[in-house]
Amino acid sequence: MRTLRFATLGAGFWSAYQLAAWREIAGVECVAIYNRTLHKAEELARQAGIPRVYGDIEKLLAKESLDFVDIVTAAETHAPLTELAACRGLAVICQKPMAPSLEEASRMLAICARAGVPLYIHENFRWQTPMRGLRSILDSGCIGSPFRARIRMVSGFPIFENQPFLRELERFLLIDIGSHVLDLARFLFGDVARLACHTRRVRPDILGEDVATLLLKTTRGTAVICELGYPGAPLENDCFPQTLAFIEGDRGSIELAPDYVIRITTSTGTEVRCFPPPRYAWADPAYAVAHASIVPCHADLVAGLRGAHKPETTGADNYKTMRLVFAAYDSAASGETIRL
Repeated sequence: MRTLRFATLGAGFWSAYQLAAWREIAGVECVAIYNRTLHKAEELARQAGIPRVYGDIEKLLAKESLDFVDIVTAAETHAPLTELAACRGLAVICQKPMAPSLEEASRMLAICARAGVPLYIHENFRWQTPMRGLRSILDSGCIGSPFRARIRMVSGFPIFENQPFLRELERFLLIDIGSHVLDLARFLFGDVARLACHTRRVRPDILGEDVATLLLKTTRGTAVICELGYPGAPLENDCFPQTLAFIEGDRGSIELAPDYVIRITTSTGTEVRCFPPPRYAWADPAYAVAHASIVPCHADLVAGLRGAHKPETTGADNYKTMRLVFAAYDSAASGETIRL
């Protein structure tokens, strides 16, 4: 198996965890790191054992022999970095959110299509161990046809302490956590036909929204309520960074509860299962389930790069999630239900 060589673009908060997770995958090697602020790239390279660093992306792409790039930078840089890589025939893996606008997301798809290279989005929430367990139970048909569901990601966790740049985003919660949760809604229940959204800013020290409530109607007829929030207030049963869920079907229900517990209730009673994430020494315990999910997401994307199968989170698939994110902003601004 030929080793796939890649460069990491970006040396911010998530890059160290991306690189640590890449080391869990056989047959891939990070050979260089780019960051506009060179000393950040140098520090991360020392920590991760990466041989070369660059403060000039053009120089990196000209000098290095690569198979793909892993873009872990701010969303506004995703389209230009994608274009630079794709024009050199490199496959692109890009961190979520795919882009800060639907127009730029479309541009990224078009750029990669013209260049004939894959565009994959690193959307890892659907790869969390409890989410894979939830999907497998749902697919088993044990609760029949789901007609209503709730997905909840609400926490008082001090998210701005380790990612202070989030305070300055005029659009925060929906594009940050919403891109994850709306992808989960699609992963579990299929495409969305229409949605309505209400947002609010509770914290006085940030620019964007920090609370959002959405109602989705899927093409299969399931009503899905999504509750999102980082309002900063203490919450009972705060289990950050876990996402919780409750699904009602015509023959029973499934609850994804704190501590990775799933309860399946049918006419025969309630069965309890547990789906804890694997443990990695490099993972921050405060982000355990999120960090652990990076590894299977990487593995799925690498299998796609090797032609073994089509990855779940292609650019084209994630574009559908981005449509929901920006439709939610339109709904919140207009007060109207948006039809997709």
